[in-house]
Amino acid sequence: MNLNATLFVQFVVFFILVFVTMKFVWPPVMKALDERAERIANGLAAADRGKVELAAAEKRIAAELAATRDESAKRIADAEKRAAAIVEDAKQQANVEAARIIEGAKADAEQQITRAREELRAQVAALAVAGAEQILKREVNAAAHADLLNRLATEL
Repeated sequence: MNLNATLFVQFVVFFILVFVTMKFVWPPVMKALDERAERIANGLAAADRGKVELAAAEKRIAAELAATRDESAKRIADAEKRAAAIVEDAKQQANVEAARIIEGAKADAEQQITRAREELRAQVAALAVAGAEQILKREVNAAAHADLLNRLATEL
């Protein structure tokens, strides 16, 4: 066989090999590569969607945190207002109770003063009667009367 014939046979074998490869090997390989490229593209798209969803979730979380902070601040302010109102109400009740106690104490003091005056009047009357008895029992003498009056004054 000569060199040209060998080259021709090699050329024919090469084309047969290329044809078999193109017909039976190449389509499954291309199909596998296409599927892999599609999976990679889907994965990248899912990653992009995940990034977008993450950013949206972070915005929602920030908004909810801000709303929660506002609500908490509002509740704290309401609680402080209620506490101040309760304290003010307690002060008013304490003032009313103090005024009632003071009025009761004043009334009690007035009663005690009245009783003391009554007792004092009774004692003064008794002393006056006793002094008058002593004056009448003694003889009428200005010096004796002055002495008795001085004793009465010291007793009062």
